[in-house]
Amino acid sequence: MCGIVGIVGKSNVNQALYDALTVLQHRGQDAAGIVTSHDGRLFLRKDNGLVRDVFHQRHMQRLVGHMGIGHVRYPTAGSSTSAEAQPFYVNSPYGITLAHNGNLTNVEQLAKEIYESDLRHVNTNSDSEVLLNVFAHELAQRGKLQPTEEDVFAAVTDVHNRCVGGYAVVAMVTGYGIVGFRDPHGIRPIVFGQRHTDEGVEYMIASESVSLDVLGFTLIRDLAPGEAVYITEEGKLHTRQCATNPSLTPCIFEHVYLARPDSIIDGVSVYKARLRMGEKLAEKILRERPEHDIDVVIPIPDTSRTAALELANHLGVKFREGFVKNRYIGRTFIMPGQAARKKSVRQKLNAIELEFRGKNVMLVDDSIVRGTTCKQIIQMAREAGAKNVYFCSAAPAVRYPNVYGIDMPSAHELIAHNRSTQDVADLIGADWLIYQDLPDLIEAVGGGKIKIDKFDCAVFDGHYVTGDVDEAYLNKIEQARNDASKVKTQAVSAIIDLYNN
Repeated sequence: MCGIVGIVGKSNVNQALYDALTVLQHRGQDAAGIVTSHDGRLFLRKDNGLVRDVFHQRHMQRLVGHMGIGHVRYPTAGSSTSAEAQPFYVNSPYGITLAHNGNLTNVEQLAKEIYESDLRHVNTNSDSEVLLNVFAHELAQRGKLQPTEEDVFAAVTDVHNRCVGGYAVVAMVTGYGIVGFRDPHGIRPIVFGQRHTDEGVEYMIASESVSLDVLGFTLIRDLAPGEAVYITEEGKLHTRQCATNPSLTPCIFEHVYLARPDSIIDGVSVYKARLRMGEKLAEKILRERPEHDIDVVIPIPDTSRTAALELANHLGVKFREGFVKNRYIGRTFIMPGQAARKKSVRQKLNAIELEFRGKNVMLVDDSIVRGTTCKQIIQMAREAGAKNVYFCSAAPAVRYPNVYGIDMPSAHELIAHNRSTQDVADLIGADWLIYQDLPDLIEAVGGGKIKIDKFDCAVFDGHYVTGDVDEAYLNKIEQARNDASKVKTQAVSAIIDLYNN
């Protein structure tokens, strides 16, 4: 889960890129980076930290140019050193920078090909750098002194032929333009839009439509699966379908948790999808317990609020804000290390006792992943005097890891893996646990005005749409993603950073 942005403007784009990354900050709090192009030169600033901490006035003044790309990151596996902050750069051909949201499932094969056949060197463990080198190699194969849009689209076609996984990409070819493209399954989101200024038309590519809205750009549309958009430095827009057999299967978890509610992804309003999730949950509750004794519905801030409100409306039950959130604490989903997550929950939320005392409370969250957070929240509700604590998940049980760019833990760290609903309820301490049914979730997200028939629901059903994920692959990523491995990696990274500084 990363955020990407690219802008071709008529004046300096540094402030616009900064503002866009701030809007996309929810997609990654680990690192941020911006690179701009001016008179054939590149100007780069990237480091670990939030956008506001990475970019100071002295950095912004150096980021000159009317064309640039940006990135906010959280690590999907392995290291979190500043060396892996994006965008990445290669000097041949032309000087290319790239930022990427997603994950390649055949990265080991590609890394071998890059070294042995393409004669290129990769400096990090990031699959984004591998993707950059594949794109750069394929563009170099055109053999042109000055690349045209045909050359760019041909290179993207070759990237699709070589790369497998979920990816949304922005890349800047120094002095020529910015290209954005999406994997043939459309797993990760990417949109583009325009705005009119006195100097002419400016274009923007981004992970979510909300970043376009905030900067005054008008959304043109999402990139289709396998499609590429190329905007020249002069501001000419070109699009092309670059995949042979594209098929839209977007990640459904974007609508459950990742995206902002004011975004529109593949023509579907995230906000309305979450409203429909609440409706579906209410219908299930009424089917299972028509004589329920729920006194109040309380959301766990922030992403579950929309679904919880609609659930309460359909049940005819009071909706109340029972938790106050400290907005200066990061998302616990993103925090590596179980100890850090446990500590952060109490710092992040505080219960309003009068909303709990003596009541049967239905808590609503967007999903249950490890179960660490909801277990502590349920305990907080009991300490605040709740009579009974029920728990409702707007998503089905998360039983399988994600391999397309979301840092969901290894299968054995998922609380619902190989466990029944009652088993999970007992572990988190809920008097009653209710999950959304997968068909209801699919209907909630895909049932708007624009119909989407298929989604990547791998975290719920174990079906990986790229068709190349087997038990051996899952075992391999489990070794990379388990918390013990992350803590060890971060300790080594901290020592390296200390030495370098």
